Amino acid sequence: MSVRVSAMSVLPPVRRDRIIAQLPQYFTREAALHTKDEFNNKVKTACQEQRTGTVGFRISKVIVVGDLAVGKTCLINRFCKDTFDKNYKATIGVDFEMERFEVLGVPFSLQLWDTAGQERFKCIASTYYRGAQVVIIAFDVNDVASLGHVRQWLEDALRENDPTAVQLFLVGTKKDLSSPAQYSQIEQDALKIAQEISAEYWAVSSLTGENVKEFFFRVASLAFETNVLAELEKSGSRQIGEVVRINSTSNSLYATSKKKGPNCCQ
Repeated sequence: MSVRVSAMSVLPPVRRDRIIAQLPQYFTREAALHTKDEFNNKVKTACQEQRTGTVGFRISKVIVVGDLAVGKTCLINRFCKDTFDKNYKATIGVDFEMERFEVLGVPFSLQLWDTAGQERFKCIASTYYRGAQVVIIAFDVNDVASLGHVRQWLEDALRENDPTAVQLFLVGTKKDLSSPAQYSQIEQDALKIAQEISAEYWAVSSLTGENVKEFFFRVASLAFETNVLAELEKSGSRQIGEVVRINSTSNSLYATSKKKGPNCCQ
């Protein structure tokens, strides 16, 4: 007796606090990947009609890069484990966490890759950059130098990926340690860089949890929307291809029929 198990059933269940029913809003309009208030209508319809193809089985790869000690590990741990450890150990190479969501009723997974910020581990970490759908570049809002290194981290990440197929986020960490005046000053520079590299900007605090959940929900939602739209485009291309093939076949048969005469098919 054989037992059939669906692929969906072997995946871990989605936690109740990982359900996304509406598009999470951007942090600031000045640097947002898009400013729509709702999911794309095509995406909503596809989800309602259960026409999302293999999206529910896919895992979107997210890499988090940035200087040593800007808080990459703390950011991921705050979201995934709801913990904060001041006495962290520097990441050696890479580490990753898996997070399951339900977006508009469809399961969706993110694989969050935490990469080393130390120069000596760069060659190890960079081998794991390939295949990323989302690149998160983290910097410390209290450290201007870490913001100045953003473009280099972006260059390293895009060297392993198709720049047109990656969504970029620029995230300022440790917001709780910055005074309003200090933060305001560095935010202007960060917004300018985000606009120049076409990234969405966020500022968070892993210590207090400020904006952390909202940020990752936004990442998951935009990655999900991109995947569904790509699936719809792919299925649409298949349908168009089938129509062309059928029409070509019909035309060939018609031409053959005219050549052989009216009784050729009798």
